[in-house]
Amino acid sequence: MENSEFIDVLRREGRLFADAVEQADPTAPVPSCPDWSVRDLATHLGTVHRWATGFVRDGRTERVWPSEPPGAEELPDKELAPWLREGHGLLVEALEAAPDDLSCWTFIPAPSPLAFWARRQAHETAVHRVDAELALGVPLSPLPAAFAADGTDELLCGFYPRRGTPEGFAAEPRTVYVRATDVPGAAWTVFLGDPARADRVTGPPAAPDCVYEGTAGDLYLALWNRLPLEDLTLSGDVSVAHRWRELFQP
Repeated sequence: MENSEFIDVLRREGRLFADAVEQADPTAPVPSCPDWSVRDLATHLGTVHRWATGFVRDGRTERVWPSEPPGAEELPDKELAPWLREGHGLLVEALEAAPDDLSCWTFIPAPSPLAFWARRQAHETAVHRVDAELALGVPLSPLPAAFAADGTDELLCGFYPRRGTPEGFAAEPRTVYVRATDVPGAAWTVFLGDPARADRVTGPPAAPDCVYEGTAGDLYLALWNRLPLEDLTLSGDVSVAHRWRELFQP
């Protein structure tokens, strides 16, 4: 996907997120984020959007972790959605205005810092939009299949290796094959062992221990722990899938 496509998805997902927050009870629990209320979810994403904007707009090269903006915790409930829309708008503007040769801090390999932030914030926002809709109790807005496949790629090839070998798999490695049924070429082999890694592949390995298959959208949300594994077609040693889900929290 191109940077402009990620920005378009970010624009859409941020609007959907703010709409869901505006309609939800701020104290409602978020089923996919234990111990969080809708207000906690909104504060988190609004903070992350402003944090990311700082890297893109100001070309920050030092690592700085998100910190809640002063006064955010004191926002009246009715001001949450406008505050979200403001921060989301600033992020979209910063990405659209950024030069192709933007130099700033990133934390996952990418073709460029601009490509990293456009992609990462599109997926960050999409996953939390799902959280907001789950809390609201409405049908989930669909995701473009190509975008969902890209999100699975980011999770498996970007986040999974950074977290290291899941406990217990170093001594007993396993191989998982993941395939999106509706996006040609969207397939990965995941090595649950030391070192932890995932590779894009054109076909299954000779003898995978477990196979995940489903639409790109279902794979994306199940691997991000937003849908149950039962929404996928699992074959082979299904216990591997459940062990991995328990141990790997993206």
